[in-house]
Amino acid sequence: MQEPSPITVPSGIPALEAATSSPRAELPELLVVTGMSGAGRSRAAAVLEDLGWYVVDNLPAPLLSQLAGMLSSGPGGVHRLAAVVDVRARELSGDLVGVLDVLREAGYDFRIVFMDASDEVLVRRFETVRRPHPLQEGRRILDGIAEEREMLHGVRDRADVVIDTTELNVHDLAREITLAVAGGQEQDMRVNVVSFGFKYGLPMDADHVADVRFLANPYWITELRHLTGRDVPVRDYVLGLPGARLFVDRYVEALEPVLAGYANEDKRYATVAIGCTGGKHRSVAIAEAIAAALREQGSRVVVTHRDLGRE
Repeated sequence: MQEPSPITVPSGIPALEAATSSPRAELPELLVVTGMSGAGRSRAAAVLEDLGWYVVDNLPAPLLSQLAGMLSSGPGGVHRLAAVVDVRARELSGDLVGVLDVLREAGYDFRIVFMDASDEVLVRRFETVRRPHPLQEGRRILDGIAEEREMLHGVRDRADVVIDTTELNVHDLAREITLAVAGGQEQDMRVNVVSFGFKYGLPMDADHVADVRFLANPYWITELRHLTGRDVPVRDYVLGLPGARLFVDRYVEALEPVLAGYANEDKRYATVAIGCTGGKHRSVAIAEAIAAALREQGSRVVVTHRDLGRE
């Protein structure tokens, strides 16, 4: 008689596996941005890019179905895709409503954001930039606007969100777009903290520059000269110097209203440059400390040591 196989797996494991839910895949999102020419579609595209969307601008309607095929819930795929569709090329514009129907029938879930503005404001905007309306064709600007409204009225009726930019400035528009696609959630400030050496020049893209050459230079300590501000002995030495910790705390405190003001003005990126003589010891250690403090406040921070290794 054959003996039964020994039990090598605890009997409770299958039950535990069955009760454990699998990680949820990130559902892909498709956003169709359309509307009147001159109502702010290009600005909307720029805001969406800042919010992390993959944006395709000036897309002919017939290509929308092919573009939607880029969406993927797997790693490395496009998870958030925004297509800005307009009628600049009349022969390629096609029937946008029909294309949207095809997408819906194919199982795609998408939202439509329609950009609009009053005829008076649209006329003024085209006159300001001294460009004709895409559908004007030698006629008045108002004629082109009227034809475009007729072409898009079916899409406007289907829109999930209609944004009227008649009274909006660029910052107001950015907030409206953020509210429409992100549910009004605040977007974290992204801060790039850069260490550098003054002898190599200032970083050209710096919004703020701080000089930490007031601190004693570890270069003159033989045991520390070959190390960098990333190494623990140098970091501890620099941050242990009189005034170093106080400088970090006060500088981060001073940045708080600045970063908040940037966010209020729709500036979501800031570069803070910290400099010493060669960009190897003091600036590196202080930059890392400032970055850590900013992260604690909720900012997304990237640290770059521009001149490390140049000596």
